Parts: sequence; structure tokens; C-alpha cells
Amino acid sequence: MFDETDRTAVADAVREILTTGALTLGPWTERFEQAFATEHGASHAVALASGTAALEVVLRTVDVRGRDVVVPAVTFYATAAAVVHAGGRPVLADVDPDTLALSPATVEAALTPDTAAVVLVHIGGLVTPEVDALRALCDRRGIPLIEDAAHAHGSTFGGRAAGTFGLAGAFSFYPTKVTTSGEGGMILTESPELRDEARIYRDQGKGAFTANHHVRHGASWRMSELNAAVGTVHLRRLKEFLETRRAVARRYDTALAGLDGLRTPVEPAGCRSNYYKYVVLLPAGVDRAAFKRACADDFGVRLSGEVYDLPLHRQPVFAEYRDAELPVSEDVCARQVCLPVHSDMTGDEADRVIEAVSAVHHRLAG
Repeated sequence: MFDETDRTAVADAVREILTTGALTLGPWTERFEQAFATEHGASHAVALASGTAALEVVLRTVDVRGRDVVVPAVTFYATAAAVVHAGGRPVLADVDPDTLALSPATVEAALTPDTAAVVLVHIGGLVTPEVDALRALCDRRGIPLIEDAAHAHGSTFGGRAAGTFGLAGAFSFYPTKVTTSGEGGMILTESPELRDEARIYRDQGKGAFTANHHVRHGASWRMSELNAAVGTVHLRRLKEFLETRRAVARRYDTALAGLDGLRTPVEPAGCRSNYYKYVVLLPAGVDRAAFKRACADDFGVRLSGEVYDLPLHRQPVFAEYRDAELPVSEDVCARQVCLPVHSDMTGDEADRVIEAVSAVHHRLAG
């Protein structure tokens, strides 16, 4: 969502960029990095071409080549793909049924003598209240905790922002995200060494921007100035967007609480989700396809963008990493749907969703 003021600000920035001819790694990239770091209470930020690139670069800086990296089975393909592209081996772990995130118990079950890192994913924008325990577990084992915060712009636990609990956090600015740059990603970290390495990796592994001197196996992972300008403008709206999304979530919470067997998300004490996704688990035995079809056909409400309908250990491309049965991941991926949430959603729109979900639930699960 870009309103008239946003569009004017972006147009002015684009005009400035095209006038100067500085199209990459220029002042708008620096502004975006500084603004994003400040918004999340981090010391350093590095902008990249995508969230996937951001995660891969972090994994490269800790050197996971030939080693194991614990990844939750309930996440997007890119989380595990970044591990593979960085030379590591994803070890797929089960998740907590309430947060859809790794827990100390599921991480312990997945650790090996050759674990190089653990990747915690904040599904739907919720930072698990066990994040400190996960960090402590990783610290005891001498393993870096890395956050895939692609969903979690502005989310917090205990007043601390997603992306600041581990060695580094990787964010995505894909067009569906709470704030977007069109395409792009960001690394947050307290480590100046990791910041410097990330800057090298994103620019073809060059030791300096203007030198033909390559010191790392980097790639073309730069963010363009045009994308950085869009991201800088959109980031200004983050707090407003979060309040709108949280208001929709509260409306859903209240209206859907009495539907038997339908499980709505619970925000644990100390957690403040951005509600990038409002994940609902359907009652056992309800046909998800039929539920979605009835909402669409009878009420014009489309439930899309599951997080996720197929766990990673069932994805064909990761068949070689299928080492164990992961019952919680299987269950939540089979039953979950996401209710519409967007950053300018009205109460009337939310009520239309509630009407559809309630009516179809009574028909199919009543």
C-alpha cells in the first residue's frame, strides 16, 4: 500500500537518483540501512538484493560449508535453500505447535556433532517467547543463532525487535511483506565484522567497491538505489501498518474464539506480532480445499498464502534431507489457512472475513 504522499516521495527520490546517475550502493542505500537499523534498535544494517541473499550471506560469513544447519520444517523453501547455496546441509527440525517456531527441545533433537548454525524463523511475524532460551542453548554449544525475520518487520519480544536476538537477522522486502522495497533484503547485526563481510559478499566479493580485487566468492547481491528509495519511504509507515494489522487481528480473535475446534493464533505474554499472517488451524478432519472454496464461492473471501501447506521435509527438492518424522510440522501444515490481513484493511472487510469463516465452519465442522 502506497498512498498519494508515498507515491510523491518515491517519484521525487527516483527523479533525484536518475539526475545524479548513482544507481547502486549510493546515498539512498545508506539511508535505508540507517533507518531500518534505527527502527529495530540494531547497530548495523546491510541492504541486499533479496531476503534469500541476506540469509545466504550471513550463512557464508559463519562458514557452514560441508556442515549441518538446523532449519525448521515449517518455513519457506528459501530458508533451507540458502543453507544449500552457502554449502551447508539443512537438518530439518520439528516446531512448537503454538508458535510454529523452533523450540529448545526440537533444536536439541536436531543438533549433530557438526552443527554450524541454527536458523530460527519468525513465522507470521511472531517472535517465540523461547527465543532467549534458544539463544542460550546455542551459546552453550558455541553455535551461532541466525534469525530468518522475513515475516517479522517491527515484531518484538520483551520490547526487543526481531532480528536482534541472534548473531544476525535476515529480512525480506518482497512485495507481500509489511514494508517493501519492491525487491530486496536486509541484514541486521551487532557485529561490525559480519557487517563488513556482508558488504564484500554483496558486491561480487570485492575488497573495495571501485577495485577489481575479489577476496570472497560473492555475487551480484546489491540493492539498487531505486529499491532503496522505495524501501526508505515505505518504512516510514511501519508503525501505522502494525497498528492496523493488530486491530484486525484483535477483531478476528474476539469473533472466532467460540468456533469449536478452530484454533486462532495466541500471542504469548511479552510478544508483539506484526501479524504479517493470521494463521488459523482448521479442526481435524475438515477438508481445507473445500473450506477455502466455500469461502471464495459463497462469500467472495479468498484464503491464500498458507504458511505453509507442505513442510520442507515433504518438498521434492529436499528429499535427500528427510532424516526423521516431524509430526507437528505435518499436522500444522495440513490444517492451516491464513485469513486476509493487510495494512489498510477496514473493519467492514474484517467482518466480511469473519462472516465467511464462521458460516463455512458451521457448515463443514458443526
